Amino acid sequence: MARYLLGRFLQSIMLLLIVSMVVFVIIHKAPGMPAVLVDPDSSSGAQIEQARANLGLDDPIAVQYLRWLRNAVQGNFGYSYQLKTPVLDLVLERLPASLLLSGSALLLATLIALPVGIWCAVRPKGIVDTLSTLGSFVGVSIPVFWFGLLAMMLFSVRWGLLPTGGMKTLNTPFSLSDRIEHLILPAVVLSLVPMAQLLRYTRSSMRSVMRQDYLRTARSKGLSEQSVLARHALRNALIPVVTVFGLLLPATVSGAPVTEAIFSWPGMGRLAVDAAFQRDYPVIMGVTLVVSTMVIVTNLLVDIAYAILDPRIELH
Repeated sequence: MARYLLGRFLQSIMLLLIVSMVVFVIIHKAPGMPAVLVDPDSSSGAQIEQARANLGLDDPIAVQYLRWLRNAVQGNFGYSYQLKTPVLDLVLERLPASLLLSGSALLLATLIALPVGIWCAVRPKGIVDTLSTLGSFVGVSIPVFWFGLLAMMLFSVRWGLLPTGGMKTLNTPFSLSDRIEHLILPAVVLSLVPMAQLLRYTRSSMRSVMRQDYLRTARSKGLSEQSVLARHALRNALIPVVTVFGLLLPATVSGAPVTEAIFSWPGMGRLAVDAAFQRDYPVIMGVTLVVSTMVIVTNLLVDIAYAILDPRIELH
């Protein structure tokens, strides 16, 4: 296990280097001049060039990347062009909100999709199976922004049941109930797509496992149906589901910017969107590196979960 983890750590470092290099080149080659946005008064060519020199953008791109990489290794991701604040401070300030929203959405999706998917596999073509199939297709078909606006219009504007946005009520002390009220709508909206995908994969995987011969053998030994499903079918059916879950985490994080923008949620996604519009290169790089690290760690945890669920799988 230690040898495997060391190898994966080295692979992760190389992958992060490649991702950072590609993203760095793309954002620096994209149209737009951050120098003009930082200093709107720099209308002449000389002023623009001076602003670019002050930001270090007049150097060759390879020099700029190596300079950024040297500072990043030391924990210095630079300063935001617009906010004049260290990028690391901005990311760490927004990271808890993003983790809260994404974690709540995935938890909600898992708590609903797994039991419903197992139920549909055990009782196919029933009313629950039919409704869940229809709901899954609707869930993956509706754009997140449309569902978010619809939910806000109904539950906030028309019925007044939940807040329209934000993470908390302004000028009020911390309250758990207030935080939950603000979390419900964005978490439900963000959980819609992963819930639909996880439900369909759980049903399909469970149905496939239930046709295996070893389940018939377990039943012939006199085991109850609940024991057969819990001890034999479910454990093997979860292996492909774990794979899907590992893919859903980065997908949920990448889908969070739309949800955060709709509900004014102060997370990393909204920070990345604002930085992209403002050509704030250091902030974009900082957010990208954090999200990439989350994806790599998630894939590692998925591989370890394989070995726990199926002892036949060895980590090399």
